[in-house]
Amino acid sequence: MKTKITYLATTEQVETLIRIIRGQKLILDSDLARIDGVTTARLNQQIKRNQERFPEDFVFRLTKTEYEDLMLQIATSSSGYGGRRKLPFAFTEHGAIMAATVLNSQQAGQNTGFGRNR
Repeated sequence: MKTKITYLATTEQVETLIRIIRGQKLILDSDLARIDGVTTARLNQQIKRNQERFPEDFVFRLTKTEYEDLMLQIATSSSGYGGRRKLPFAFTEHGAIMAATVLNSQQAGQNTGFGRNR
């Protein structure tokens, strides 16, 4: 049985998920997946299947140090039981829009407000 994740994000909610990493505004794969209404595994699977559509200025994997620093900043749980097994992808605005296109979900199309001016 498929599990459908439903989450409609407002611009204000998306803005709280944006992080500054390497001097760029980015959103992590788990946050983008939640916004787009899919699992993180599904999002990452589509990124891997469509690598030609995601150059490094659209999406990149965080380094271990960047991820550890980020976890300290946002006070999330450790990567022990139930945590991440792989380092997360970080998406720029263009990467987030491309992910919504690749996912082709109705909800993903409605939630491409990453970085949008109000």
